[in-house]
Amino acid sequence: MGYMLDDLVAKFRPYTDHGRVAGYIPELLKANPQDLGIAIYDRHGHIHTSGAVQSKFTLQSVSKPFALALALMDHGPEGVFSRIGMEPTGDSFNSLMKLETFSSLKPVNPLVNAGAIATTALIKGSCAEEKFSRLINFIRSLAPSCYVGFNADVYRSESLTGDRNRAIAYFLRDIRAIDGEAEECLDLYFRQCSIEVDCVTLAALGLSLSVLPPEFCVIPPLYARIIRTFMFTCGMYDASGEFAIKVGIPAKSGVSGAIMGVVPNKLGLGVYGPALDIKGNSVAGVALLQALCSREDWAIL
Repeated sequence: MGYMLDDLVAKFRPYTDHGRVAGYIPELLKANPQDLGIAIYDRHGHIHTSGAVQSKFTLQSVSKPFALALALMDHGPEGVFSRIGMEPTGDSFNSLMKLETFSSLKPVNPLVNAGAIATTALIKGSCAEEKFSRLINFIRSLAPSCYVGFNADVYRSESLTGDRNRAIAYFLRDIRAIDGEAEECLDLYFRQCSIEVDCVTLAALGLSLSVLPPEFCVIPPLYARIIRTFMFTCGMYDASGEFAIKVGIPAKSGVSGAIMGVVPNKLGLGVYGPALDIKGNSVAGVALLQALCSREDWAIL
């Protein structure tokens, strides 16, 4: 497996020339656009890596499945989906369009920014600090012995430049999709996006959403299935349908260049490549996953 991964990373690293590092969060511009790394973490505890697996990066939108897991554990599916929809969207991840046109006046799903802010607001706690502590410790429990940190510089950068997310939060407050202060909900969301990991951590987090023996399940199997379904239908922004067809596994991307994949019953995948395509997904990372999943016949459909 190691030699194959080395070959794939070498083959697809030149694809980074066709993407650009996210610039709307200024701190992300510090990433090396040539980086490409992958880690595989299987259910037997075996880890395979290649490329820039020592690089640290923030979860960004890859944090959304875990905020959803904690919200489901706090409130159950009825409590969560009374406020957030379950449908895919063809709009960009930070669009406000569906908030006004969706018939139920609630975010269309938990993986677009509007739905993620509403999901994060459901996490129990007396204040943003307590809620964030619960979330980051929950993520650490899913990836024991792996690196999970917090990038304060990215957090400050997001806070200073997140005007669209700020608009979304206030709109959610106006339509009563969130309770409490909009700024507090937004601050928690910026914090969760700034949780820092590496490829091995990302692969371990993917494995936590696979189908594991009960003694290893931190996330209840029903909730893990719900999250995998959202990842398959909504996890790659408005390229989710194309990714489902060409790659064929549940995955979630982030504008840091992270992609977390799940092969149910088998393993988790963590990919990092900060050069993004126009839809916000890692150019080289998507191509690498497509080749790997095709070669190993990991597509679930």
